[in-house]
Amino acid sequence: MIKTLALSYGEQYAVQEEAQRSKGDGRSSIHYPALFLFVGDKVAPAIGPVLDSCERKWDNAGGVMALHAVSGTKSEDTDRSKRGSDAGGKDRVLAMALPDMAGSDPRTVRHELYRKFHEDTRYLAEMNKVIRRLSNSIADYGRLYSSFDVIHLSIITRVDDPLNVLLPEITLLARAILSQSFKSVQTDLYALINEREQGDNFGYSSSVGLAFLRELDRMQATDYTFNAPLLVTEDGLSIPVSHGPSALFDLVYLLSDKNERGMMSAHGMDDNYEIISHISLLKNRVRPTSDQATGHGGYNNMTFKSGIRGSTGRQGYASAGFSGVRRPNVQIALAVLYHAFRRLAADMREGSPWTMRERQSLLGLDPDSLREHRAQLVPEKDGLSEMTGLMSHGRPSYNELKQLSLREAEQQLFGDGGEAYFRNNFVAESNRRVEGIHPLRGWRTLLAAQETATPAVTFYQLAEWTADRDEGGSVLHALRQHMTGLRSALVSAQDELEDLYAESVERQPFQRVPLFDKRTVRNFIHYLFSAVYGKKYELLCMESELALCSRLESALEQLHVECVARVKAMETLEEELRITVMDSIGRTNETTGQNVMEYYRVVTEEVMKEIETRRGPGIFFSDKYMGSISKLLEQGKEAVAERLIGICQREILTADPFALSFEEELLRRANVAAAYENRQVLSKEELFKRLYHNLEDSATINVRLFEYTQEHRHEEKYFFGDSASEFLRYAFGVDETTRIYRLGFVHEQRRSGVEKLNLMGGFHLEDLLYYRNGKVYYETYAQNGYQLHGVSEEQLPEMR
Repeated sequence: MIKTLALSYGEQYAVQEEAQRSKGDGRSSIHYPALFLFVGDKVAPAIGPVLDSCERKWDNAGGVMALHAVSGTKSEDTDRSKRGSDAGGKDRVLAMALPDMAGSDPRTVRHELYRKFHEDTRYLAEMNKVIRRLSNSIADYGRLYSSFDVIHLSIITRVDDPLNVLLPEITLLARAILSQSFKSVQTDLYALINEREQGDNFGYSSSVGLAFLRELDRMQATDYTFNAPLLVTEDGLSIPVSHGPSALFDLVYLLSDKNERGMMSAHGMDDNYEIISHISLLKNRVRPTSDQATGHGGYNNMTFKSGIRGSTGRQGYASAGFSGVRRPNVQIALAVLYHAFRRLAADMREGSPWTMRERQSLLGLDPDSLREHRAQLVPEKDGLSEMTGLMSHGRPSYNELKQLSLREAEQQLFGDGGEAYFRNNFVAESNRRVEGIHPLRGWRTLLAAQETATPAVTFYQLAEWTADRDEGGSVLHALRQHMTGLRSALVSAQDELEDLYAESVERQPFQRVPLFDKRTVRNFIHYLFSAVYGKKYELLCMESELALCSRLESALEQLHVECVARVKAMETLEEELRITVMDSIGRTNETTGQNVMEYYRVVTEEVMKEIETRRGPGIFFSDKYMGSISKLLEQGKEAVAERLIGICQREILTADPFALSFEEELLRRANVAAAYENRQVLSKEELFKRLYHNLEDSATINVRLFEYTQEHRHEEKYFFGDSASEFLRYAFGVDETTRIYRLGFVHEQRRSGVEKLNLMGGFHLEDLLYYRNGKVYYETYAQNGYQLHGVSEEQLPEMR
């Protein structure tokens, strides 16, 4: 639960920083409307990430629409997951049903899909309705775009999805309907190759993927033609749609989760989803007149297409790689939370300046407080005088009494009456008052106020004060010493009482009145209650104080248990926060995640000190900030974490040290430990060099090629960031005179990081290692009766 809470807070901070609202950052805008068409069930996981990436990057992404062509059984799921929060409440992801694949024979599924689609006109009719509705929805967002002359249609599919057997029909129908609203429809295809997921079905999956790639080679041929009655009116009338002779797609990008070096991507397909949105922006970006990147090689689609066309004129395929260097905002937020917590815990743990007497006085355990409590526990001593009114048994003379001991004389005079009176009127009342004392109740109220006072008394200190040891100023130990003294005094007093009881009446110092026997007996009775019951009263006072101390002792033990439990809860919370931040840092790049903990320990400490300087010591434990952590812990560790998260969000993460550009922040982080460990200070140029190589190494092209040499490839590389920043000026100067690739910038006035998109093209399908490896499976499955195509073999190009 703590991990989930902390990560949610970290991600919220990252989203806010990515939004770049408070940093003076600017986001790009697209010039023409954009539509993403996802074809197939297997491409569903790409929908959310692609659109989310657009929303993060594009200022006018609110009008971007998406269409998901999906099998009939899946279309309802797509409908339920529509992302519709924009103005007017219109859905931005529409489902378009294709023939149902449920229960289909894998041997014939692609062929049967193709047949069902062309034999059942309901699918075409419904597709026409959905695409027309989508086209109208796009028109509602006209105010967001500079021009409505062109629409950028990006089609995304998985190569091994059987539904892409209908890709020509879907593409041309969408283009035909959109052409009625736009002068031009620029169509690109993104074909995703997920090699990680093939698993046990690698043979069949490779065969389906190869079948699609073979069809794709047909679609991209310069002499490709297509004619079919795809447009359907509301009256069921069909209108033919024609294409060609020309390639179906403007550009085709093949993107795999295995990169050019043959390594599986650590981010799976996520980088490919980022590539799709970044290429879409690159090709469709509004370039303001004040664009500082002007002259730094902006993207030109015709130049790229020309560059990837071979000497034979055969159009090549493209791929891309993506990387980013950003402030590790999630990790920064988590590190600040952890260090802020540790700082508060350390403040609470610090030894209190309170002396032993002050500690005892605070809890009512000092001698004066105990005497005061004892006096309130026992009835007034004056009440002993009322015992003289007790009725005696008979009228014994003094001569009968004087030879007796005091105990015998009392028995002779009153039997058990005196003892019963004292027990009922003094002992019982004292016991009742003792039973009514509940120290912990009063302490809880008192200590809750002390916890937010200055200086505070915290449960860390109370755990030490109430520990069962004879060092460290333990009030429990001092109380037990006092109780030992009380018990010793009680034994002595009881012995004195027994000695007094054993003395004879004749030897007692009371007034005898000769010739007045009754007055002498009366004087003895007064003496008996004063001396003997006075001693019993003193014993009762000590017993009551001991009973009080016993209850105080139990309360201190319980307070110790409660405080230790709170201390352990805090230690557990600290460890959970530490593990969360360390795990998160461990998933960052070595450069971008460097010294996060060390640097932000210093920064957090400085910011918290500055807040205390402005608002006073102990401010973080005031009700406006943390308040009583004990009360928060009663609600659970999550309550403490939530309150501290609020403080971090409001007071710490908004401070000036968190507003640095990513280059400056990274440089300071890289050098935070230099002064302490005598390390060589990392220069800005060395840092930029590391960043540059890190971006390049991480932007490796996401497709594996076979014997594909440098002379055949065309490369273009683009940075997304502030082209006026020191780092990008450095990047533009690297290899400026020797580079053989085109380098450009997409200028965005941002301070939070930089991204790099590497484009590469010019290869053909037979250059793909995926194609070469899958060819043997494709041929084997075809020879064994698998119908892997919708069209006849004669319409397909030869396998290369």
